[in-house]
Amino acid sequence: MDLGLKGKTVVVTGAGSNIGRGILLEFAREGSRLVAAEKDQEQGKTVVEEANRAGGEAVLVPTDVTDWDSVQAMVRETLKHFGRIDVLVNNAGGTTGMAPFIKKKREEWDKEIKLNYWGVINCIRAVADHMIERQQGRIINIASASGQIGLGAIDCAVYGGTKGGVIALSRALAWELGRYGITVNCASPGWIVPESADHTGDASFWKQWGYDYFTPQRLAGALKYWPVPRLGKPEDMAASVVFLASDRAGFLTGQTICVGGGVAMW
Repeated sequence: MDLGLKGKTVVVTGAGSNIGRGILLEFAREGSRLVAAEKDQEQGKTVVEEANRAGGEAVLVPTDVTDWDSVQAMVRETLKHFGRIDVLVNNAGGTTGMAPFIKKKREEWDKEIKLNYWGVINCIRAVADHMIERQQGRIINIASASGQIGLGAIDCAVYGGTKGGVIALSRALAWELGRYGITVNCASPGWIVPESADHTGDASFWKQWGYDYFTPQRLAGALKYWPVPRLGKPEDMAASVVFLASDRAGFLTGQTICVGGGVAMW
């Protein structure tokens, strides 16, 4: 299906690993012009090369979404290179590790809030004026089932809180920005597991601690709670994000699609 995304300029933050990688490659297959706004330059270069082979026109712009100056510089570079921004996908995010709320250190909370919440705010604010001026735009924020259901936030309460905040922020901005032709939606992953360790960078939580925590036994045990009893793939998330970015979703805003096999149904 032609979603009309050929030639559209798409910024994907955290595009180097797992979900972000899958999203970038799916847009590439649609023929989009792409900016991988990625902190891990080595992994970012690898994924950009893949995207160019897949049919996109992709460039890497090193970006730290927690740094306002870095985000503004990324937007300037994108506009210099491609002339416009049609779609922003706020994918960069993660948690410092799984532990009960009372056992995590404040500096870990600070990192999670800066990355998962302030990172989204920074990127939206940096593109908003441009999209308002053009009277069009698509903003897709990657949330999490952790921000929708308590069960999903066990041992990652602050992370879940940031993702719940992203969902609420998206709804508020859908009201504010809709009059300018801008839609704001969320795609909310359940357990989306990399197909290969090569599909994640060293900064990814999968490389840092994820594979040790999400063992095959733990992953298999979770399946019994889901209506669709299989693990998610990056392609599952990418399909929803690409749809939300398309004109076919032009009358859809303020919504959260949970891509989690039915783990959250609202």
